[in-house]
Amino acid sequence: MHPRSFYFSRCRTSALCLVMLGGLAACGDASMLQLNADVGASPTLPAPKSTLIPTVNIAPATGWPQGMMPTPMAGLSVSALATGLDHPRWVYALPNGDVLVAESNAPPKPEDSKGIKGWVMKKVMAKAGAGVPSANRITLLRGIDGQGKAQTRTVFMENLNSPYGMALVGNDLYIANSDALVKVAYQTGQTRISEAPVKVLDLPGGLINHHWTKNVIASLDGSKLYVSVGSNSNVGENGMPAEEGRAAIWEVDAKTGTHREFATGLRNPNGMGWAPETGALWTVVNERDEIGSDLVPDYLTSVKDGAFYGWPYSYYGQNVDVRVKPPRPDLVAKAIAPDYALGAHVAPLGMAFSAGNALPPSLASGVFVGEHGSWNRKPLSGYKVVFVPFAKGQPAGLPVDVLTGFLSPDGKAYGRPVGVAMDKGGALLVADDVGNVVWRVSGTAAK
Repeated sequence: MHPRSFYFSRCRTSALCLVMLGGLAACGDASMLQLNADVGASPTLPAPKSTLIPTVNIAPATGWPQGMMPTPMAGLSVSALATGLDHPRWVYALPNGDVLVAESNAPPKPEDSKGIKGWVMKKVMAKAGAGVPSANRITLLRGIDGQGKAQTRTVFMENLNSPYGMALVGNDLYIANSDALVKVAYQTGQTRISEAPVKVLDLPGGLINHHWTKNVIASLDGSKLYVSVGSNSNVGENGMPAEEGRAAIWEVDAKTGTHREFATGLRNPNGMGWAPETGALWTVVNERDEIGSDLVPDYLTSVKDGAFYGWPYSYYGQNVDVRVKPPRPDLVAKAIAPDYALGAHVAPLGMAFSAGNALPPSLASGVFVGEHGSWNRKPLSGYKVVFVPFAKGQPAGLPVDVLTGFLSPDGKAYGRPVGVAMDKGGALLVADDVGNVVWRVSGTAAK
């Protein structure tokens, strides 16, 4: 489970929290919107709801039963490129066709797990499949055999610190750890790197490090790096000093390591990509929790230099979040609305623009999004990979389900999609951190 904010500020007694934990049954409000009302360029935003106990609705992690796998949309097929991985979170395709997989989980966060709230969160994370220690490793997959599996699998790097995003620029491979951007020298075809990485710059970490996942991509000319840094809380309740440099995308000079905040007010940005038609930077963002099953829609948006997207003072433009004290009407007045709502609490993490013609024409122009799935909504949302079609450089139409079946009929999670990437052959790769699999979705029978 992605460590989204989970606060029981209204939980008056430990007994009440223990009752909540028992079975982790759904509690709080339920969605009242019509299907897809919270999706698209102009989502419906109902009034916030305040409940004694936040809605807690977890899909318990079980892993994939023998012989089962996700269901692809018509015209596609799916195969397991690699199984038996250790919490694979992110995938990155190298130019020579090799695939890097970051096997990773949250680092120790002692200040984020104190008291009743912290104890309950640990139990929730374990039930959702995210309670395992971090492998702190990157694995390399090479080739595809007749059954769609990688022909070789090697340990590429070890002893990292909750690695996530990866980006190759020339002969430098950049890795976004939970607390630093690092790099190593890479030569095409290498299957293992044993040298210690060189630190490029520190990233916000510390004893809370609530949204620990950091992603990195390179500009099209390789001169700049863009690093996503999530917030240290749900809506600033740890104090704004704890949010220094967070809820932002940083722009980093690849040569010097100097950086600036490219865009701010993004609660938890993860996947990033460059739009093929316009060259604009896009990202997917996990929005805030605990104001209802229908708020706030997570989103996909272009990222404008210098723009402020509202967090924590407002959401989806200038809709004020009254929980945040003191208010900042000056910043709210500057907040811009994102381009496209993906739905409330779907937890979008991975995103990748489509590339090539290996998939059906209907998937030729747009963005694939890995939706990790909700905890703060009834009924469950996300837990699938969708495709958002684009036209003239902008989202056009409703998302299309590309890979589903991650939930059992009784609401258990066989798997949960995280990072997505296009491989050299034009197929879609999906990291499944509960199923411990990297799936490969292609337009023909696996080969």
